[in-house]
Amino acid sequence: MLNARFLMFVACSLGAWLWAAPLAAQQPTAAPPMTMTITGFPDGGQIPVKFSQAAPGAAPGEGTSPAITWANVPAGTQSFVINMRDMDVARNKTTEDQAHWVVWNIPAATKGLPEGVAKGSQLPDGSYQISATGPVYRGPGAPATGPMHHYMFELFALDTKLDVRPTADAFETRAAVMKAMQGHVLGKAVYGGLFKRPQ
Repeated sequence: MLNARFLMFVACSLGAWLWAAPLAAQQPTAAPPMTMTITGFPDGGQIPVKFSQAAPGAAPGEGTSPAITWANVPAGTQSFVINMRDMDVARNKTTEDQAHWVVWNIPAATKGLPEGVAKGSQLPDGSYQISATGPVYRGPGAPATGPMHHYMFELFALDTKLDVRPTADAFETRAAVMKAMQGHVLGKAVYGGLFKRPQ
């Protein structure tokens, strides 16, 4: 009797394995998460002065944008958005932080942005940019007398292009971009840096 039960157990187990194995083989592997890299400084490290408002020769409130690349783009991506923020600023006693750089409608085939993106509302690839300074990258500018500020670069992969045009108000435009993104985000990556002006 014991042998019969054992043989039945083995047969059932083998049958279950044979049934489940093809199903397991058919399960799609999870896609790796989207990643972003800024070659000018490590994630969480200090942002070099060359990318800040304190860089020699930088126009007031501007600076040189760092080179940014990304990988593992989600399937179905139609455009990208970059949102650079100063996490330590609370504007006008609200939860709104500083708009250092918003670039949207970056084409889906793009793998990154070069160092030193030119000034202008619309870039040659059709994307748009804005910051609190104007249609230009606003580098970090935390004062030398205070603590390091935390600057966050956020990259979003969207399943659409956004019907948003720049306005004279960077914060109004950023809010419109963020609102239009809702329900269209396929993936996100973040990269942070620290900065305060040298003494």
